[in-house]
Amino acid sequence: MDRTPMTPEGHAALQAELKHHLEVLRPQIVRDIEEARAHGDISENSEYEDAKHRQGLCEGRIAELKGKLASAEVISIDDLEASDKVVFGVTVEMEDQETDEHVRYRIVGTDEADVAGGKISFSSPIGKALIGRRVDDEVVVQTPGGKRTFVITDVIYGS
Repeated sequence: MDRTPMTPEGHAALQAELKHHLEVLRPQIVRDIEEARAHGDISENSEYEDAKHRQGLCEGRIAELKGKLASAEVISIDDLEASDKVVFGVTVEMEDQETDEHVRYRIVGTDEADVAGGKISFSSPIGKALIGRRVDDEVVVQTPGGKRTFVITDVIYGS
């Protein structure tokens, strides 16, 4: 089975979501189904149909979360010796060479990516371009708006 890189925070978030589905959502849906059945004929009972639909979605998400957690390879940068090299889990500060804008991204797992929150996936175009690079390296990234050139100004190990 392929291992999927994930930060400790991302792993904890998936575990919390799984726990919520198992301990809160699933029991609530079961209660909703029981209540809808108590109303009698279920052949034209929209409450029953809705609850069964939500049950299917919930069970699907539970299976998906269990699979992601089973294949997770939790990588903590606390276990690595700090350097100027970009690796999974670090925060990278860069300067856009065209606009002089400074940007800061943490390289995280696919499920953790949130560009607005400053987190990019290691498998994104910019994530791929950054991995293995060092401070002062120039990085050219193909974006939907065209090629952009960045210079890495800092690599931060630690939260």
